[in-house]
Amino acid sequence: MARIVTACLFVALVAGCSSTGKVDPTAGWTAEHLYSQAKEDMSSGHWEEARKNLEALEARYPFGIYAQQSLIDQAYVNWKDEEPEQAKAAIDRFMQQYPNHPGTDYMLYLKGMITFTPPSAILSNITQQDPSERDPKGLRESYEAFTQLIKRYPDSRYTPDARKRAAWLVNTIAENEVHVAQYYYERGAYVAAANRAQKVVTDFEGAPIVEKALYIMVISYDKLHLDKLRDDAKRVLDKNFPNSKYYKQGLKDPGNPWNPVNWL
Repeated sequence: MARIVTACLFVALVAGCSSTGKVDPTAGWTAEHLYSQAKEDMSSGHWEEARKNLEALEARYPFGIYAQQSLIDQAYVNWKDEEPEQAKAAIDRFMQQYPNHPGTDYMLYLKGMITFTPPSAILSNITQQDPSERDPKGLRESYEAFTQLIKRYPDSRYTPDARKRAAWLVNTIAENEVHVAQYYYERGAYVAAANRAQKVVTDFEGAPIVEKALYIMVISYDKLHLDKLRDDAKRVLDKNFPNSKYYKQGLKDPGNPWNPVNWL
């Protein structure tokens, strides 16, 4: 009877496998074998296969150095495969599980890179869209990750590059605020325009776009007949930007001749 039962179970198992037609080729692989194959897939640019092996590694061997490295590589693979949300999810899991890991500086750098050059930014090579005109949410996320890296790991190998990118992001975020202020001004919302421009002057001191923000304050207050505020803004503009170009050209800037997607 025992032999009959065993035989029946074997037949049922074989039938089940044949009906689905899916057999996991990695079944029984060690953590080292899974990771070795994932690295080979990454080297070949086979991101989907690499992702599968890394996810299997994390699920089957959740403890140890291979599991830790799996999360690091999952973040990288998803970033390269233009899956930013999955990449950020892997980074968040890693930082929650291993807050003091030596690779945290790299993960912060990668988190900044994910939103620094999102997949949609590639289209700006064609459209010539200034990145400051896009939704600033990703830019702010990138800036926060880079600044966290700079503060926590000032001697990291990734920090010098993060500093340059953070400086560019400050200017770009400030420019986005000025685009909004200009939008308000051109539609007659002068109070909103002045307030948005004032925020740039206050929050982004030293950014080149502050010149335009001050000019928007001047013309907005003029439209509102707030002469004292207009004169105060003009005084600051003239002191910091003598012979400002905006007096002659107005708000219409010439087209941006460079594309930050190709920067760095």
